[in-house]
Amino acid sequence: MNIVATIVFVALFLGITVLGFLSAHWRKGDMNHLHEWGLGGRRFGSWITWFLIGGDLYTAYTFVAVPALVFGAGALGFFALPYTVLVYPMVFAILPRLWVVAKKHNFITASDFVAGRYGSPALALAIAVTGIVATMPYIALQLVGIQVVIGGLGFSTQGLMGDVPLVIAFVILAAFTYTSGLRAPASIAVVKDLLVYITVIALIIVVPYKLGGFGDIFAAIPKEKLLLPPVKDGNLGLQSFYPTLAFGSALALMLYPHATTAVLSAKGPNTLRRNWVFLPAYSFMLGLIALLGYMAYAAGIAKMPDLAPYFKQYGPQFAMPGLLLHFFPSWFVGVGFAAVAIGALVPAAIMSIAAANLFTRNIYKAYFNPECSAQKETDMAKLVSLIVKFGALLFIVFLPLTYAIQLQLLGGILILQTLPAIVTGIYTRWFDAKALLLGWAAGLIWGIWAASLNGFKTSGYALHLAGMVIPAYIGLYAMVLNFVVAIVATLVIRALGMANAPDVTVAADYAG
Repeated sequence: MNIVATIVFVALFLGITVLGFLSAHWRKGDMNHLHEWGLGGRRFGSWITWFLIGGDLYTAYTFVAVPALVFGAGALGFFALPYTVLVYPMVFAILPRLWVVAKKHNFITASDFVAGRYGSPALALAIAVTGIVATMPYIALQLVGIQVVIGGLGFSTQGLMGDVPLVIAFVILAAFTYTSGLRAPASIAVVKDLLVYITVIALIIVVPYKLGGFGDIFAAIPKEKLLLPPVKDGNLGLQSFYPTLAFGSALALMLYPHATTAVLSAKGPNTLRRNWVFLPAYSFMLGLIALLGYMAYAAGIAKMPDLAPYFKQYGPQFAMPGLLLHFFPSWFVGVGFAAVAIGALVPAAIMSIAAANLFTRNIYKAYFNPECSAQKETDMAKLVSLIVKFGALLFIVFLPLTYAIQLQLLGGILILQTLPAIVTGIYTRWFDAKALLLGWAAGLIWGIWAASLNGFKTSGYALHLAGMVIPAYIGLYAMVLNFVVAIVATLVIRALGMANAPDVTVAADYAG
């Protein structure tokens, strides 16, 4: 066991635990109301929102998985960079409008908005269930980062005893989320991001210096890992899959419930717009994080005698932790590993709150207890947030890690099918609710079928068209089908005179 690294790791972990509990008293509000517990009272200013959204979208899994993908697959791993560049102009235009109408009508979730906009409980339920199902494996994947760094500290992660550190981490997460709500991850996100920036900057300076510079690093990488393969015999291959994966992932990112929760917690639409001007700083950092995969490959981390056993157990996931262990003193290893672990707790907390908000508002209150009091509503959300975290823990403890990864790939495909209802609803009421529900079902069924063709191991589907093979992100193909079905069905429903028109919002609600 790495004693010094473990002491630093535990000290930082205990520090953010205390901060999580103290957060209940920060910007104190009536925690018996769901908008206070689940949205922080919608009072987060520019700085806190910047850290919260950044901590929400750039997770520990990103910190571990992006270098791992670059280490194993090469240039394809850089898709994460353009997709985070693409997402900010889209959310700049779309989500401030959602904030304005949500504030005016006390909408807590995207499904609340759908229910009010379309007057369709069935469509709102579909959006809510899709969000919860897509979020669960995403929470589980945050455990991957914790699991890898705990192993790197020298603890066994095998068997029942190996799961004890994970259980402890999530008990702590559950406790401070229950008491402090969204205020806990918002305050911890500041610490988390500072630790991540310090770690990445140190890695990006020290490792190239010790490896002889970036020229030597890139010279050590095989050409096939530096470039996407060219088009061959009419098969576009990664040349089409790469941009569609980036674009589809960008669309999906803003639709996840945890992203909506972070957005709706801001003080106002201008707070959000200012944030999306400066959030690309995270994209710059993500590019540096991706380069760590090439650094690990050039350094031969996987073949080093002291690190080879870790790679045998964790595979490419150990690329970034391996760099820390090999090139840095033990005390800094503790700092870097704590950045990963804390980077898991922040998004996991927001995700569990987002899933709890969806269940409470759009399932429990809508179908089981419409007359429940504000306190009963909040108590239910707190309870569900515990259940969600417990379910995510079961993913890791009892199922192989590959299942969680495969389910998360599927989650991105599923969440994209909520885009027609949510995003078009922000701008127009032309679509009929029944048509949107049909489109959602068609996109979902086709997307799951297409993903099942390769055993849910990859997220690409090769479309054969006019003698060409066009591999692309399944979620994007499914969303196109979703839109086509919704458009055709809306035209048919309108022609039959069966269109529904209830809408609790008016045009003036979207201004501001």
